[in-house]
Parts: sequence; C-alpha cells; structure tokens
Amino acid sequence: MAQSFNVSNFRSQMTGDGARPNLFSCSIPDLPVNINGVNGSEVAFNFMCRAAQLPGSTVNSVPVNYFGRELKFSGNRVFSEWTVTIINDEDFKIRNTFELWMSSLNSHVSNLRSLVEPLSYQKDGNVKQYGKAGNVIKEYKFVGLFPIDVSPIELDWSANDTIEEFAVTFAYQWWQSTGENTSSPLTTDSP
Repeated sequence: MAQSFNVSNFRSQMTGDGARPNLFSCSIPDLPVNINGVNGSEVAFNFMCRAAQLPGSTVNSVPVNYFGRELKFSGNRVFSEWTVTIINDEDFKIRNTFELWMSSLNSHVSNLRSLVEPLSYQKDGNVKQYGKAGNVIKEYKFVGLFPIDVSPIELDWSANDTIEEFAVTFAYQWWQSTGENTSSPLTTDSP
C-alpha cells in the first residue's frame, strides 16, 4: 500500500511534465466559402479558435441474449460531434464563413443546396497538441467535416470588458491520429 503513495514513483511516470491543454491549434485548410471573394478565413480560424477538444470515439456493444443471460459483442464505431469555440472579431469573417457554409448545405428561404456533392462541402480539419518545447506531440485529422450548428452570440448591455465568442459544432466521417510516439502518420483503416 505504501507503494501507491510514493511521490518519487509518481514523478518518474510524469513524461514531459504533463501535457498542457492550452498548447494546441486547430485548422481547416480548405474552407469552402470565401467572404466577398476575400481569402483569409482559414488563417483567421487558426488564430481565433480559442477552445476545442481532442476527439473521442465509441465502439457500441451488441447485446445478444442466450438462455436469459445477456452476452455482449463488439459493434460499430461511432464518432461524436466536434465543437470548437471561436473568438468573434468585428469583421465577423469567421462567423460569416460558417453561416455561408451552412447556407450552402440548406438555404434559409428556398430549402435548397448550392453544394450538392459531399466532396464539395465536406472538408478535412486538424487539431494539434503541442509539447512545451513547441513540438507536435499528437495530431488528429478530421475527415469529411462540415458544420451542423453555429451557436448564438449573447448580447448584453452589462457585458463589459468581454469579447464575443460562439461555438461551431461539426459532424465528420472519422478521425485519424498520429503523434511523436506513433510509428504511422495519420493513417488508419478507411471505410
């Protein structure tokens, strides 16, 4: 029992002084919409994406009953949605980009799409976790993502000394990962 309370043993297991949640970056290199023909939304997104998550996934179980006993077998993998929090600037460049992207999937008035083929509206994105020395220690690539929700921005006369933020939630097909300690770069079984 004394072994579990040994601080020196704990310290020896702490590789790199622990990963830090504030050392990350997100990117969507090929955003499908440029605002009024002006490029730069991708770069702005890289800087203004204030919060995100490293993704998770779930393998469902398939229950089968046999003589009153439930047995469980491996089912299909399910990928949860990915949400990022974005700082809003006065040019609304990033928010406009996501509003137009979603409008191209289903317009507000006509209930039509301007982007019909999945490859035209589904884009790849990345989230990178950095070590304290600036090296990438883990990277996730989201394959075929597209926005499914742009959150409202709360306006409030008493909200002094704050900057607006909003969240964007994405659906995607699957993620691939790599890291400093992984032998294969961003590859996995493709469906």
